[in-house]
Amino acid sequence: MTEEIDLFGDDTKDTGRTVKKQPLAERFRPMTLDEFVGQEHLVGENAFLSEAIRKDEISSIILWGPPGSGKTTLARIISNTTNAEFVSFSAVVSGVKDIREVVGRAKTRSRKTILFVDEIHRFNKAQQDAFLPYIEDGTIVLIGATTENPSFEVNSPLLSRSRVLVLNPLSDEQVETIVKRALGDTERGLGNDVEKIGDDALDALVSFSGGDARRALNTLEQAALLGKKGPGGKTVITVTDVERASQKRMLRYDRAGEEHFNIISAIHKSMRGSDPDAALYWFARMLEGGEDPLYVARRVVRFASEDIGNADPQALQVALAATDAYRFLGTPEGELAIAQAIVYCATAPKSNAMYTAYGTARKDARAHGELPVPMHIRNAPTRLMKDIGYGAGYEYDHESEYGYSGQEHLPDKLIGTTYYRPSRYGFEKTIAERIKWWADRKREVREKNGE
Repeated sequence: MTEEIDLFGDDTKDTGRTVKKQPLAERFRPMTLDEFVGQEHLVGENAFLSEAIRKDEISSIILWGPPGSGKTTLARIISNTTNAEFVSFSAVVSGVKDIREVVGRAKTRSRKTILFVDEIHRFNKAQQDAFLPYIEDGTIVLIGATTENPSFEVNSPLLSRSRVLVLNPLSDEQVETIVKRALGDTERGLGNDVEKIGDDALDALVSFSGGDARRALNTLEQAALLGKKGPGGKTVITVTDVERASQKRMLRYDRAGEEHFNIISAIHKSMRGSDPDAALYWFARMLEGGEDPLYVARRVVRFASEDIGNADPQALQVALAATDAYRFLGTPEGELAIAQAIVYCATAPKSNAMYTAYGTARKDARAHGELPVPMHIRNAPTRLMKDIGYGAGYEYDHESEYGYSGQEHLPDKLIGTTYYRPSRYGFEKTIAERIKWWADRKREVREKNGE
């Protein structure tokens, strides 16, 4: 580039003036923190970023979050409030030459330069390295925005010189707030064009957005164009309009309400009931209704421990692998990996022995307080600790007959307690046989010692 590229443009920067030719998601972008919705952990009262913006003391940061969560909007707010020179460009179209040109100009200014780099993960190692000396000497303050995990996509030296701020997907309530504000705004929003939006249509729009404000506003704008105008010349937006705008049929599904919990319960109980067909159907219903696939993936991971456990230890690995596969592939390709994990879990042997064992152990931990660790299994890293008996009498299992000493490891008050009772199914049948063998050896040791 021969000039600095301002992603925000002169039409809206500093003035907040309505530019009707811009898409709704762009022209309705918040100009101040007071207008910003979400990310309270960053911009709430006394939060790090809000204080830095208020004091105009921005340091180098990486904004990491999903699309439509507010990364570019926060950069715009900083642009509108800082006394520093604010320069922005996209990593999609810029290179090292552009970086050097920006830095060259920054060195001639009497005030600091804040450089905003959108999609910074698209810069390769050499391009990212080009920032380092200028961040070090204070020539620029870097603000990077990325949808990708900075741990993998941003160089370690650059990360060490920046603070990573994590943005979360917007909640349904936050998306709804943004949509309603856009509908009520007659200057930058759709207040002059839309009469109202039906409750079902609003729920469908919020559900479809998936926590992405940009997607919600783009769909809203398109639905307003497709909707039928009333007597006053304004549009009334219906569920059908939202479906047409999103090119997706909206099934009855409320991500925060009863239907959400009904369907995730149906998936869970279908897997528990070894019914892969039903589990797949309910999974498809959730996704077609706009649910985040990662929410279902997290529930499958939980199911693998809670309802399968050691009856098939591989189930947990499959569930975790499916979660990673979805994060890697995204929608729609990654959804198949989650479906595979659901079928695996539905057809695996079932056991809630781990769930029950851990729950009972937690109750005892709470009920009995801080029971002391038996002396013979305490760590003894110092001479003093050895002298007062730490580790005394410990028998190294590998040097014992059968590779098993038979010593007690529970606090005295809980000796004899059994938490884990493996089922008769799957791999837990093998585990049960091992536990019985150890119990027989422990009994032999006791008899040998006259206990």
